[in-house]
Amino acid sequence: METGSVTTPFGRRSMTLGMLASQVMAGEIKPDQSVDKWKLFRALCEAKPLLGIGDRALAVLNALLSFYPKNELAQGNGLIVFPSNIQLSLRTHGMAEQTVRRHLAALVEAGLLLRKDSPNGKRYVRRDRAGEVDEAFGFSLAPLLARAEEIEQLAAAVMAERQHVQRLRERITLCRRDIAKLIEAAVEEEIPGDWQGLYHEFRDLIEGLPRSPTTAQLELLLDELTVLRADILNRLEIRVKSTKQRGNADYIERHIQNSNPESTCELEPSFETKQGAIAEQDNDRWAVAPEKGRGEAAYPHRQKKEEEQSRRPDVRNDGGGLKSFPLGLVLQACPEILAYGPDGVIRNWRDLMAAAVIVRSMLGVSPSAYEEAANVMGPENAATVMACILERGGHINSAGGYLRGLTRRSEKGEFAIGPMLMALLRANASAGRKVG
Repeated sequence: METGSVTTPFGRRSMTLGMLASQVMAGEIKPDQSVDKWKLFRALCEAKPLLGIGDRALAVLNALLSFYPKNELAQGNGLIVFPSNIQLSLRTHGMAEQTVRRHLAALVEAGLLLRKDSPNGKRYVRRDRAGEVDEAFGFSLAPLLARAEEIEQLAAAVMAERQHVQRLRERITLCRRDIAKLIEAAVEEEIPGDWQGLYHEFRDLIEGLPRSPTTAQLELLLDELTVLRADILNRLEIRVKSTKQRGNADYIERHIQNSNPESTCELEPSFETKQGAIAEQDNDRWAVAPEKGRGEAAYPHRQKKEEEQSRRPDVRNDGGGLKSFPLGLVLQACPEILAYGPDGVIRNWRDLMAAAVIVRSMLGVSPSAYEEAANVMGPENAATVMACILERGGHINSAGGYLRGLTRRSEKGEFAIGPMLMALLRANASAGRKVG
């Protein structure tokens, strides 16, 4: 049983004020105070970052608690356990005795254990004639009982912080999704604006986050993403309001056409196509099917859209009615093509088209298939498509058949490059996060 007197450590171990404070605290335990030892241990596991102890120290403490005969830690049950280092090593699944001693010292230093050393430093128990414990020498669990309320409060604080971080990450994920989809919608609807610049700003914010961010860094990122999302929404709302005021029937008709509910074009398409999959199935993902039974004359707005695109400096119309996206956006979506440029650099469209010829040969695409694609789509778009095929080479069984399929769809007005590039941008961003 506890004597309540102050004890000093055996041998060369020095006495510290921290040890004295722990002993004083243990002496203030109320007679009726008790706590479930395993419930307290779970709280310790939660509060370990604030207590300054590691997993292996907790494993040693778990072994010590297993030597305590009762489930309830209480003054009346005695709070001394006296296993040898060999027994502790066995109950910690073979932890070396030297390691056990080091973690016991860490638990004492953290104020979770007290040493009650015998005159010779051994751990043992002295019993009376009735077999009851008269005096024991070993480790006292009294600090755990004395600090039980504090430990539970620390555990609650850690859990609250973890939940707060989880909510921050959820809101950041929602913001990221909103921004990416709103920018893509603006590009697809051809709304004027520096959408590429906004996308770069968005990526800079995401990539500037450290691998293990603090709560403050997450809060700052959420604030910045919220401001960026509000800016994009404001631009889109202004466009919607101005469209309603003008009563632009062509714009509304184009919006309805692009919003075809039967289209299989997904904003975030899967990249899990198996190696042997048929290329035609993959083509459908990036196709926008026109209404059946209506000829080109039934779409007078297309001619107007092409005329508008031809006047824009950053978007051009090539063969087949496809629009060419900025070279910087293409290279960001398809970085692998850079290795095939002159001296490993692509500075302009001519360099990209030269690299596409090399990639065409490497992937086994026939010259006739590439020439046909260039005639239908335009040379810049054909080079862009080759860069995309190279980026997704592991998912495409036949690059030549795939390119011919896209060429046929382009002739029919069923293929658009925009969703392809945006999907690759997101895929590359996601791969960067996993690697980083």
